[in-house]
Formats: sequence, structure tokens, C-alpha cells
Amino acid sequence: MLAAALAVLDEGGTPDRAVLRDAVRASLADLARRAPGRSVEVRVPPFGAVQCVAGPRHTRGTPPNVVETDPATWLRLVAGRLQWVDAVTEGRVQVSGNRADLSGYLPL
Repeated sequence: MLAAALAVLDEGGTPDRAVLRDAVRASLADLARRAPGRSVEVRVPPFGAVQCVAGPRHTRGTPPNVVETDPATWLRLVAGRLQWVDAVTEGRVQVSGNRADLSGYLPL
């Protein structure tokens, strides 16, 4: 899934919606397994969101630690084709909260 989506992205194309969705969801699930917890919410609309990273648990309203990005940027981060600091600096990833730095967990 990830390889197929990245191959199309590398060529400047847009992957099939189902391929993109499956790659995003699988990589979000992998992140949640590798960084268990509920202190950060990672959102990749419209395909998914997970809570991860150990720390204080969030239970109501908007979480204080949020990471949000588009599917193509997320997959590039996951694969190591885009560095976390560059994505944040360029505004390709929106972050809020002091625990929202995923640089220690990416690439997967």
C-alpha cells in the first residue's frame, strides 16, 4: 500500500483514493503501535486519526497536542522522504501542544 502510493507521488501523480486511504490508515495504525498512548492526536483528513504517545490522557474536547497534515505529506514523512522539521517549517504540518513533536517517531 505505502509503496504503491509513494510510487505515484514520486512521479508527481495522485494515487488512487483507495490506495491513499489504505496507506494512510495502515501507517497511522503502525504509529499508534510504535508510540502507544493517548497524549497526541494525529489527524490525516479525510482518512484517519489516532491517539498516540505516552503522557497525560486526553478525554474531552479538542486535545491540547494535535498534529494535522494532508495524506501526501504524511506518507512522505512516514517514508523518510520529508523531514519533520522541514514539514513543520514549511507549514505542511500543523502542530499544537508541547508533546506534538513526532520527529522521534518518524520515519516509521
